Amino acid sequence: MKQKRIESENHAPNSVAQIATVAKYTFLDYMRSRKFFIVLTLVMVITVFLNLISAYTSLSIYEFWGMLASLVAVFSGVFFGGDAISAEFQNKTGYFIIPNPIRRSSVYFGKWLSAFAACSIVLGLVTAITLVNGFINFGVPSEFGLSVLFSWFYLAAVTGSVLFFSSLFKNSANSIFVAFMVLVLVFTFIVQLSGLVNVEPWFILNYGAEIIGNILMEPYPPHSTVGILAKTDLTTTTYYATVPQGIAIIGLYFVITTVLGLLIFERKEF
Repeated sequence: MKQKRIESENHAPNSVAQIATVAKYTFLDYMRSRKFFIVLTLVMVITVFLNLISAYTSLSIYEFWGMLASLVAVFSGVFFGGDAISAEFQNKTGYFIIPNPIRRSSVYFGKWLSAFAACSIVLGLVTAITLVNGFINFGVPSEFGLSVLFSWFYLAAVTGSVLFFSSLFKNSANSIFVAFMVLVLVFTFIVQLSGLVNVEPWFILNYGAEIIGNILMEPYPPHSTVGILAKTDLTTTTYYATVPQGIAIIGLYFVITTVLGLLIFERKEF
């Protein structure tokens, strides 16, 4: 009986316990880091600035909400998740983790959960400030709850995408830079260019994320509108993702990037 007890005590914890442990200590590292307070301060400055503009003008804060929520999701996601995996390679900490009886998938999902939790705190504070300002000055539209739900769903997709880029590189600076460039500049450029070439950008995450702000419009924008580019004879088409379409795009990005990031991490050598 004593021998059996010793053997059972040496068993490795199950996957859920491993994920929880990795998430807990990574999250505590975020909370104690200077990075968290820098990100939080920058986001709060932007949020307060936009809320002050709406409070002292005729512009509703909800006109800024879609842009603000998307910006916060990407900004916090890149800074918290951009080096979540690449730092393990750069700092050689993987040498201390992987030989132990812990699955790489547990490390990956623990990192994902901790990054998502840290980003959620930032997004939650931004939502609270916006909600207070809106309640005092404009009221709260019935669709705001859906918009907030979409923003958190988008945050999950951003976190998955950022960890995918983090898995591709062994250098933290490279993974953060590439993730920021793709999610902010490249995707935005493609969405803008699509209107000039009259091709709907259904394959771009940022396009699906537009439902965060569009759901607050009354009425909801038509799927596409055609216009003439200023001082030219060129026709340009502005596309608006429908709610089901936006949810599908965000969901696919979340699933595909999370799976690919995990596969890369599990096969990468330290």
